[in-house]
Amino acid sequence: MSQVIDTDGFREGVGIIMLNERGRLFWARRVKPHNAWQFPQGGLMPGEKPLDGMYRELHEETGLLDDDVELLAESKDWYRYYLPKQMLRRDSEPLCIGQKQKWYLVRLVSDEANIDFQATESPEFNSYRWVHYWYPLKRVIPFKRRVYRQALKAFAGVVFPERDLTRDEIIEASDSSTG
Repeated sequence: MSQVIDTDGFREGVGIIMLNERGRLFWARRVKPHNAWQFPQGGLMPGEKPLDGMYRELHEETGLLDDDVELLAESKDWYRYYLPKQMLRRDSEPLCIGQKQKWYLVRLVSDEANIDFQATESPEFNSYRWVHYWYPLKRVIPFKRRVYRQALKAFAGVVFPERDLTRDEIIEASDSSTG
Protein backbone atom coordinates (compact mmCIF):
# COMPACT_ATOMS: atom_id res chain seq x y z
CA MET A 1 0.00 0.00 0.00
CA SER A 2 1.32 3.40 -0.98
CA GLN A 3 1.60 5.97 1.80
CA VAL A 4 1.33 9.73 1.78
CA ILE A 5 4.33 11.21 3.60
CA ASP A 6 4.66 14.99 3.75
CA THR A 7 7.88 16.96 3.27
CA ASP A 8 8.53 16.94 7.04
CA GLY A 9 8.44 13.12 7.15
CA PHE A 10 4.96 12.68 8.65
CA ARG A 11 2.59 10.08 7.23
CA GLU A 12 -0.83 11.64 6.62
CA GLY A 13 -3.70 9.80 8.26
CA VAL A 14 -6.94 9.89 10.17
CA GLY A 15 -8.07 8.98 13.67
CA ILE A 16 -11.62 8.04 14.65
CA ILE A 17 -13.37 8.49 17.98
CA MET A 18 -16.67 6.62 17.94
CA LEU A 19 -19.41 7.09 20.55
CA ASN A 20 -22.25 4.74 21.35
CA GLU A 21 -25.75 5.82 22.41
CA ARG A 22 -24.59 6.10 26.05
CA GLY A 23 -21.72 8.42 25.19
CA ARG A 24 -19.04 5.78 25.71
CA LEU A 25 -16.04 5.55 23.39
CA PHE A 26 -15.10 2.59 21.21
CA TRP A 27 -11.73 1.30 22.46
CA ALA A 28 -10.17 -1.57 20.52
CA ARG A 29 -7.34 -4.04 21.16
CA ARG A 30 -4.82 -4.43 18.35
CA VAL A 31 -3.84 -7.84 17.04
CA LYS A 32 -0.18 -6.67 16.94
CA PRO A 33 1.43 -5.51 19.08
CA HIS A 34 -0.40 -7.78 21.47
CA ASN A 35 -2.63 -6.06 24.01
CA ALA A 36 -2.13 -2.50 22.73
CA TRP A 37 -5.43 -0.59 22.82
CA GLN A 38 -6.33 2.39 20.67
CA PHE A 39 -8.92 4.19 18.56
CA PRO A 40 -9.26 3.19 14.91
CA GLN A 41 -6.76 5.07 12.76
CA GLY A 42 -4.84 4.73 9.54
CA GLY A 43 -2.92 6.33 6.73
CA LEU A 44 -4.33 8.09 3.71
CA MET A 45 -3.92 6.72 0.20
CA PRO A 46 -2.43 8.99 -2.51
CA GLY A 47 -5.09 11.48 -3.63
CA GLU A 48 -7.55 10.42 -0.91
CA LYS A 49 -9.40 13.13 1.01
CA PRO A 50 -9.26 12.77 4.81
CA LEU A 51 -13.04 12.26 5.15
CA ASP A 52 -12.98 9.49 2.54
CA GLY A 53 -9.99 7.95 4.31
CA MET A 54 -11.88 8.04 7.59
CA TYR A 55 -14.79 6.05 6.15
CA ARG A 56 -12.40 3.59 4.48
CA GLU A 57 -10.43 3.06 7.70
CA LEU A 58 -13.64 2.74 9.71
CA HIS A 59 -14.75 -0.08 7.42
CA GLU A 60 -11.34 -1.78 7.27
CA GLU A 61 -10.88 -1.76 11.04
CA THR A 62 -14.44 -2.23 12.34
CA GLY A 63 -16.49 -3.53 9.41
CA LEU A 64 -18.84 -0.56 9.73
CA LEU A 65 -20.18 1.28 6.68
CA ASP A 66 -20.82 5.00 6.19
CA ASP A 67 -24.51 4.56 7.08
CA ASP A 68 -23.63 2.86 10.38
CA VAL A 69 -22.30 6.12 11.84
CA GLU A 70 -23.24 9.78 12.06
CA LEU A 71 -20.42 12.27 11.55
CA LEU A 72 -20.42 14.71 14.50
CA ALA A 73 -17.17 16.66 14.13
CA GLU A 74 -13.82 16.96 12.38
CA SER A 75 -10.68 18.36 13.97
CA LYS A 76 -9.76 21.79 12.70
CA ASP A 77 -6.06 20.97 12.86
CA TRP A 78 -3.79 18.07 11.98
CA TYR A 79 -2.32 16.50 15.13
CA ARG A 80 1.20 15.03 15.00
CA TYR A 81 3.12 12.41 16.87
CA TYR A 82 6.66 11.14 16.44
CA LEU A 83 7.40 7.44 16.23
CA PRO A 84 9.86 6.06 18.79
CA LYS A 85 13.35 5.60 17.29
CA GLN A 86 13.08 1.80 17.42
CA MET A 87 9.97 1.95 15.20
CA LEU A 88 11.56 4.01 12.42
CA ARG A 89 12.13 2.13 9.17
CA ARG A 90 15.40 3.75 8.21
CA ASP A 91 15.60 1.83 4.93
CA SER A 92 12.32 3.29 3.64
CA GLU A 93 12.25 6.22 1.26
CA PRO A 94 11.03 8.76 2.15
CA LEU A 95 11.73 8.25 5.84
CA CYS A 96 8.56 8.39 7.96
CA ILE A 97 9.24 9.91 11.38
CA GLY A 98 5.65 9.98 12.63
CA GLN A 99 2.06 10.62 11.71
CA LYS A 100 -0.08 13.70 11.28
CA GLN A 101 -3.77 13.00 11.59
CA LYS A 102 -7.13 14.61 11.02
CA TRP A 103 -9.48 13.36 13.71
CA TYR A 104 -13.18 12.60 13.40
CA LEU A 105 -15.90 12.15 15.98
CA VAL A 106 -18.69 9.79 14.92
CA ARG A 107 -21.67 8.22 16.64
CA LEU A 108 -22.68 4.61 16.05
CA VAL A 109 -26.28 4.78 14.81
CA SER A 110 -26.72 1.17 13.70
CA ASP A 111 -26.72 -2.07 15.65
CA GLU A 112 -23.50 -2.78 17.53
CA ALA A 113 -23.63 -6.28 16.01
CA ASN A 114 -22.49 -4.68 12.73
CA ILE A 115 -19.00 -4.31 14.20
CA ASP A 116 -17.02 -7.07 12.47
CA PHE A 117 -13.26 -7.32 12.72
CA GLN A 118 -13.27 -10.07 10.08
CA ALA A 119 -14.62 -7.72 7.38
CA THR A 120 -11.15 -7.58 5.82
CA GLU A 121 -8.45 -10.18 5.20
CA SER A 122 -6.05 -8.72 7.76
CA PRO A 123 -7.94 -7.66 10.89
CA GLU A 124 -6.18 -5.02 12.98
CA PHE A 125 -8.28 -5.51 16.11
CA ASN A 126 -9.52 -8.60 17.92
CA SER A 127 -11.75 -7.17 20.65
CA TYR A 128 -13.24 -3.94 21.91
CA ARG A 129 -14.98 -2.31 24.83
CA TRP A 130 -16.89 0.91 25.46
CA VAL A 131 -15.08 3.24 27.85
CA HIS A 132 -15.56 6.58 29.61
CA TYR A 133 -14.49 9.67 27.69
CA TRP A 134 -11.10 10.36 29.30
CA TYR A 135 -10.18 6.68 29.87
CA PRO A 136 -7.96 6.37 26.74
CA LEU A 137 -5.55 9.07 27.93
CA LYS A 138 -4.25 6.80 30.67
CA ARG A 139 -4.17 3.67 28.51
CA VAL A 140 -2.89 4.55 25.04
CA ILE A 141 0.73 3.86 24.14
CA PRO A 142 2.79 6.82 25.46
CA PHE A 143 3.95 8.28 22.14
CA LYS A 144 0.31 8.79 21.06
CA ARG A 145 -0.92 10.44 24.29
CA ARG A 146 -0.44 14.04 23.20
CA VAL A 147 -2.48 13.50 20.03
CA TYR A 148 -5.21 11.69 21.96
CA ARG A 149 -5.34 14.56 24.46
CA GLN A 150 -5.63 17.09 21.62
CA ALA A 151 -8.42 15.16 19.88
CA LEU A 152 -10.40 14.48 23.07
CA LYS A 153 -10.12 18.11 24.16
CA ALA A 154 -11.19 19.29 20.69
CA PHE A 155 -14.35 17.15 20.78
CA ALA A 156 -15.27 17.53 24.47
CA GLY A 157 -17.64 20.42 23.74
CA VAL A 158 -19.53 18.28 21.22
CA VAL A 159 -19.79 15.29 23.53
CA PHE A 160 -20.63 17.35 26.63
CA PRO A 161 -22.62 20.29 25.19
CA GLU A 162 -24.68 20.75 28.35
CA ARG A 163 -21.67 21.66 30.42
CA ASP A 164 -18.60 23.72 29.96
CA LEU A 165 -15.56 21.69 30.92
CA THR A 166 -13.60 23.65 33.45
CA ARG A 167 -9.93 24.37 33.04
CA ASP A 168 -9.31 22.12 36.07
CA GLU A 169 -11.11 19.16 34.45
CA ILE A 170 -9.03 19.47 31.30
CA ILE A 171 -5.80 19.83 33.29
CA GLU A 172 -6.76 16.83 35.43
CA ALA A 173 -7.45 14.75 32.32
CA SER A 174 -4.14 15.86 30.83
CA ASP A 175 -2.18 15.24 34.03
CA SER A 176 -3.69 11.80 34.53
CA SER A 177 -2.46 10.77 31.10
CA THR A 178 1.22 11.49 31.59
CA GLY A 179 2.04 8.37 33.56
